[in-house]
Amino acid sequence: MENDYKVKLEVFEGPLDLLLYLIKKDELDIYDIPIGRITSQYLEYMQVLKLLDLDVAGDFVVMAANLIYIKSRSLLPADQQPPEETAEEEDPRWELVRQLIEYKKFKDAAERLGQRALEQANLFGRLRDKQEFIPERPLGEVSIFDLINAFNGVVKRVNAREDVREIFGEHFSVSDKIDALLKMTATGVALAFSELFADAATRVEIVVTFLALLELIRLKQLRAMQPEEFGEIHIERV
Repeated sequence: MENDYKVKLEVFEGPLDLLLYLIKKDELDIYDIPIGRITSQYLEYMQVLKLLDLDVAGDFVVMAANLIYIKSRSLLPADQQPPEETAEEEDPRWELVRQLIEYKKFKDAAERLGQRALEQANLFGRLRDKQEFIPERPLGEVSIFDLINAFNGVVKRVNAREDVREIFGEHFSVSDKIDALLKMTATGVALAFSELFADAATRVEIVVTFLALLELIRLKQLRAMQPEEFGEIHIERV
């Protein structure tokens, strides 16, 4: 795979955002997190980020280590818990739960303020022919984790049928895939996320195509929309 330049995201959500995303996606109880399940899913996302060769903050690695530590502690009998831990908190998940709840409060408050700002901006707007205004989901509402989740699904499907021998000798560049995606979306008709990878035969090609997509989103030439939460993602030209 030819990396003619490195794709960098201007805004990348943090490890607490990823944990909240996983909890919400699987409809888990934030006060009773299945630590083994969450740790496995978190590490899977870390593997995808590594596969994409994206610049990930050290906070993600620290959180991964913390999850593994909590998981290992939860497997130990009470009489074998680390001596430095006080008896006040027998469940090693509580500190993580407190962090998530506190972070979620600030995040929800920020979203409410942002929504109020949008409502104020539209307060004096006029609608043609009294049509009901239905706001389109902006690009920012499609989380990077939604995109990575969709990408991971495509990779898993290809892994099941990929012939490893075909990988060697392949040469794909992000620049070439950017041109290809722009041609695919030239009509202005929104495409399902999976359609962008319909002709990709191997994991290498899928990775390069996804990096090209992230770059075009960053450059605001393409936008991602998700009509339903955790539903199919659609891509269209800006």
